[in-house]
Amino acid sequence: MPVKNQYSELLKMSSPCEKLIRRDIARTYPEHEFFKGQDSLGQEVLFNVMKAYSLVDREVGYCQGSAFIVGLLLMQMPEEEAFCVFVRLMQEYRLRELFKPSMAELGLCIYQFEYMLQEQLPDLNTHFRSQSFHTSMYASSWFLTLFLTTFPLPVATRVFDIFMYEGLEIVFRVGLALLQVNQAELMQLDMEGMSQYFQRVIPHQFDSCPDKLVLKAYQVKYNPKKMKRLEKEYAAMKSKEMEEQIEIKRLRTENRLLKQRIETLEKGQVTRAQEAEENYVIKRELAVVRQQCSSAAEDLQKAQSTIRQLQEQQENPRLTEDFVSHLETELEQSKLRETETLGALREMQDKVLDMEKRNSSLPDENNVAQLQEELKALKVREGQAVASTRELKLQLQELSDTWQAHLARGGRWKESPRKVVLGELQDELMSVRLREAQALAEGRELRQRVVELETQDHIHRNLLNRVEAERAALQEKLQYLAAQNKGLQTQLSESRRKQAEAECKSKEEVMAVRLREADSMAAVAEMRQRIAELEIQREEGRIQGQLNHSDSSQYIRELKDQIEELKAEVRLLKGPPPFEDPLAFDGLSLARHLDEDSLPSSDEELLGVGVGAALQDALYPLSPRDARFFHHLERPAKDSEGSSDSDPDELAAPYSQGLDN
Repeated sequence: MPVKNQYSELLKMSSPCEKLIRRDIARTYPEHEFFKGQDSLGQEVLFNVMKAYSLVDREVGYCQGSAFIVGLLLMQMPEEEAFCVFVRLMQEYRLRELFKPSMAELGLCIYQFEYMLQEQLPDLNTHFRSQSFHTSMYASSWFLTLFLTTFPLPVATRVFDIFMYEGLEIVFRVGLALLQVNQAELMQLDMEGMSQYFQRVIPHQFDSCPDKLVLKAYQVKYNPKKMKRLEKEYAAMKSKEMEEQIEIKRLRTENRLLKQRIETLEKGQVTRAQEAEENYVIKRELAVVRQQCSSAAEDLQKAQSTIRQLQEQQENPRLTEDFVSHLETELEQSKLRETETLGALREMQDKVLDMEKRNSSLPDENNVAQLQEELKALKVREGQAVASTRELKLQLQELSDTWQAHLARGGRWKESPRKVVLGELQDELMSVRLREAQALAEGRELRQRVVELETQDHIHRNLLNRVEAERAALQEKLQYLAAQNKGLQTQLSESRRKQAEAECKSKEEVMAVRLREADSMAAVAEMRQRIAELEIQREEGRIQGQLNHSDSSQYIRELKDQIEELKAEVRLLKGPPPFEDPLAFDGLSLARHLDEDSLPSSDEELLGVGVGAALQDALYPLSPRDARFFHHLERPAKDSEGSSDSDPDELAAPYSQGLDN
């Protein structure tokens, strides 16, 4: 398979399912020698195959149960071949659909198995239903692991061979065969007993004779056409369920929106109820004002009738002109007060109409404040009306006193006894009417006071309820803010801790990098110094060897003179003492002075230039005879290739090349 070439590359990649695979590996064939023990070879190769497949098929990834199939393959073949076989099984044997996250194929297999159970073993199916023992409780592992977790390996491998030849049909056959063999025992057990029976008894019934299980399985009736029809029915049922789920989701969304709308309306209802309550209070106050106005109008009418009666009695000589003018003045004042009261009543009616129009829409806080101001104005007018009523009562009292004083003056002895009796009766009637008007005014005043007290009590109760609701809301908000503040404080402390850890880690990394750089620089400098020392030693040894083979003492003396001159020139140019021990030439010492700038920056530069070239560039040019001498030194170096000292000669070659240049 082409995927076999990708296996090694897949193992180098990381998979998001690695933790799940590691967790389940220890539970895969725990008693088998190949997989026993943590970090064993079997567990490692099983992890590799499962990880590689999770990267090849990212839709499936990793599913519990598939590790048993891969483990059985690893018992028979290397991991690359096991990986390829597992990929082919997943693609062509319906296993991929079984292991998908939705497990739609597993639901189809359970549906088909239930139909076969109902058709071939109806009594057992009825018993399962009565005990609420669902098919998925015992048959899911059969389809997902192909009986590898149910039977011992000899029986499970026999079933797996038939599966690789025929497909999932053998799982249906073996499952129904097991139920047919154990029908009588299962009919006598309850749900818990059946679960124990499936786990302990059924797996070991065919350990000694797997062929018997295979024969029983192939005696089961299996109709492929009927299975195809069941597959279509299951697909139609699932599509219908999907449509119902979509409809349920839509209805839930609509329900949520309706709940939100209801909550909004309830909030509006609360506001409307508050406004209705305030309107009710205002209407009650308006009714009280109207009642006061009506009582004042009645009092005025009675006063006017009294005045008319007094005017009719003006023919009586007892009434003087001053008294009549006084009564007319009082009448005019009463009419003026009545006019003012009627004007105030009309103004109140206009205000009520305006308030009713504005009440049709929900008022905001500004309108409520305006209504409260108008209510205060109404209370002021009410107080004025009460004050005018009291003034009217005082005026009636004055009229009554005046009338009584007039009657007390006498003068009736000049009239006839009949007129005297009639006048007395009229006086008594007037007194009774005055007392009645006074009593009615006092009763209305008391009723008005009671209404005012009830209204104030109602207003105070509503105000207390609102204050209590606001207090509870503020307390809840305070608790919420305190919890939120606590969470923010926790997050802040955590972020600070992480920041401090990151800063410490970064500082440690910077210090480590700097230490490594310093160590590397020191090592490089030490290596360069060591290479320079070795090169100088090789050059000095070579020159010494050449000088030892020379027989010309005169030539040696001239060379020593030149060396002394070179040493003096070097002292003048460099100044500091030599860093290396001087080399002796028959009692003479040669010292080389080098600073850090004259050292090569790398090994390549050191080998390419050489110490001799550096000295020649820094000092005076050599004479032709000296040049011939150094050419003579170069020839033995070329002739000595292949000898035991070949390495020093090769390293000294750049020195002679520098002299030639």
